[in-house]
Amino acid sequence: MANFRTVKFTLDMPDFSPTPEPSRHMHDRSISALIICKNEQTVLGPCIESLGFCEEIIIVDSGSTDSTLEVIAAYRSNGSKIKFFHHDWDGFGPQKEFAREQATGEWVLSVDADERVTPALREAILHAISQDGPDAYDMPFLSTFCGREMRHSGWWPDRHLRLFRREKARFSDDVVHEEVVHSGPVGHLDAPMEHHPIRHLDDALRRMQTYSSLGAAKLAARGRKVSFSSGILRGGFAFFSTYVLRRGFLDGREGFLNAAIHSQTVFWKYMKRWMELHQK
Repeated sequence: MANFRTVKFTLDMPDFSPTPEPSRHMHDRSISALIICKNEQTVLGPCIESLGFCEEIIIVDSGSTDSTLEVIAAYRSNGSKIKFFHHDWDGFGPQKEFAREQATGEWVLSVDADERVTPALREAILHAISQDGPDAYDMPFLSTFCGREMRHSGWWPDRHLRLFRREKARFSDDVVHEEVVHSGPVGHLDAPMEHHPIRHLDDALRRMQTYSSLGAAKLAARGRKVSFSSGILRGGFAFFSTYVLRRGFLDGREGFLNAAIHSQTVFWKYMKRWMELHQK
């Protein structure tokens, strides 16, 4: 692990001091939060703070070069709740599965670094695991694009399964758009996860580059062959679907920008795959 220099924060950190050994009853309801990250210095702190109700926080870093490791070190110095691991990047699915394997809680809550558990969602989670209900729960995501809450464009309610019993599910091997592999009924939480994936337009352009490359790799892994027209047709339909069919126009200027970025991501995903095949 890299050497950490001292970092000062003006925010008040939650109390991460060790808690007494839980009883068997409480252990059955313990929660391990999972975070995978790389270069998330601007968003990781608030994410960690929102997880103070969890018994442990598993953080897996894949090679940060900014101040992410210093942020983690500063929070770890406040107690032993955070367990840190380095793991080379193999894709979103394998990375999250590695994190799950390090957890010890009965329940797992998977959270990305740019997400926050709201007080309402925290209470919903604690209530759900106190009942004799399903072994897995999904929840809606309320996401922002350049500061605007997106209530259309296919972004709301955008449910994802993120809470499950550790030994009852696992993450798929997909390099992108991974899923929780779980058999059995899934419960539904109503309180949303707060999600801030795109704070500035540059964030959207970086994500377009990253996700189009990951998408092309996923097409290659599945042996998909594409034509030159695939990107044009699918990219064009992606814009129409997001902006018109999913009423992205109701999300204002941000809705238009989001639809344009999404269509380009799809376009370049297929073009990158086509170039791989064409250059062979």
